[in-house]
Amino acid sequence: MNKATICSLVLTLTTSVCWAADNVTTVPVSFAKGANSAQVKGTFKGHDTVQYTLAANSGQRMTVQITGSSNANFNVFAPGDQPGQSSALANGGVGSDWTGALPASGKYTVQVFQMRASARRGEAVPYTISFSIK
Repeated sequence: MNKATICSLVLTLTTSVCWAADNVTTVPVSFAKGANSAQVKGTFKGHDTVQYTLAANSGQRMTVQITGSSNANFNVFAPGDQPGQSSALANGGVGSDWTGALPASGKYTVQVFQMRASARRGEAVPYTISFSIK
């Protein structure tokens, strides 16, 4: 192989890696009339994430519970904060629920993901996530 072919191959491979993007799915969550909780089932794979959005008011208490694959984890972000750009308000995973008072009114984001080691293996993560706001 000559230098031009090798250089072209390296550029092609690195460019395709840069273009490969993780899939982020956003799902708005609303409660049935008169209810203060909702449950959603889903599955994601690899580095993909699911972001659930919920409206809540300052001083309310939110509970997030996730069951299913032990690889399922979540982060909770306050209104105006975004995954990858801000620190999470809270986090949890299977067997590690979160309940807390909400600091502000607005749209909260709950990001569901798996840790890097299992994401690199491309593992599928089936889960059920429950939200309650009181």
